[in-house]
Amino acid sequence: MRFSSLFRKGLLASVCAAVSLSSASAASLKIGYSDWPGWVAWQVAIDKGWLKEAQVDADFQWFDYSASLDAFAAHKLDAVMATNGDALVTGANGHKGEMILVTDYSDGNDMVVAQPGIKDMQGLKGKSVAVEEGLVDHLLLLKGLEKSGMSEKDVKFVNTKTNETPQVLASGQVAAIAAWQPNSGQALHAVPGARPVFTSHEVPGLIYDTIAVDPQSLHDNHDQWQRLVGVWDRVVTYIQDPKTQPDALRIMAARTGVTPEAYKRFLKGTHLLSLADGKGVFVKKKGLGSLYGSTEVSDSFNVQQGVYKSPQNIDSYIDPSFTASVK
Repeated sequence: MRFSSLFRKGLLASVCAAVSLSSASAASLKIGYSDWPGWVAWQVAIDKGWLKEAQVDADFQWFDYSASLDAFAAHKLDAVMATNGDALVTGANGHKGEMILVTDYSDGNDMVVAQPGIKDMQGLKGKSVAVEEGLVDHLLLLKGLEKSGMSEKDVKFVNTKTNETPQVLASGQVAAIAAWQPNSGQALHAVPGARPVFTSHEVPGLIYDTIAVDPQSLHDNHDQWQRLVGVWDRVVTYIQDPKTQPDALRIMAARTGVTPEAYKRFLKGTHLLSLADGKGVFVKKKGLGSLYGSTEVSDSFNVQQGVYKSPQNIDSYIDPSFTASVK
């Protein structure tokens, strides 16, 4: 998951201007989703027929994560599953989505993985770290350095495509990499003795995963979006209940082409949020315990790294009413 370099360069702005929104008024909600446990979770609702039971006419379309953001930016989708930071990027480049549901936060799947013999972030001082600059794990790496009493000046950044980080670590060219699953897991497998020295588990709420919806579609299909949000607790319960989790893992693994056992490991690094949890996250306050506070951190990072130029109006990207309306 995470956003594409096209967004960082702002090249999609012309596409957004050229393509008119055709899906918002359609009866079927066109939703882009990709391989992240909090989003693959919706496959359970799809396969079980729960959306139809709730009278939600939704067309879930499977994408690579970057491609889903591109499709949303081009007004080909009513909604996209995106991190809170990436929702800002799509908006800054021409197509704003409003986050109406927080599915989860990353709870360990995003990692700084170091070579054997390096036991903590302090062990990286003066060494090279591979990371795709401007993406969310660049932010994770900066937070790890900060919590260790260091700064970005204490390491050498090696700008590397995230999907290439396992090979770069295995080559010995760098002391560590920063990446998300499955890349972080591949790096651990490729280098025996490698270990995570900092993960998103240590900064809960730094990376929230959401559904970002086109405002016009929210207006035109309000009741359908409300009913879709209402299905979420049923999904979370089915995944977390020990009696039904094996079936949920079977469904999610089939969608992504891995074994249920492998997918269970990914699920452990994702903290699913019930609607009750979500109501707390939607409270406006500073800090990573709030979607507002976390998104402010992402906004500052995006501006600092030149992802876009001007700070965004955080409130305009967040609509807590849909989660709040579910009893």
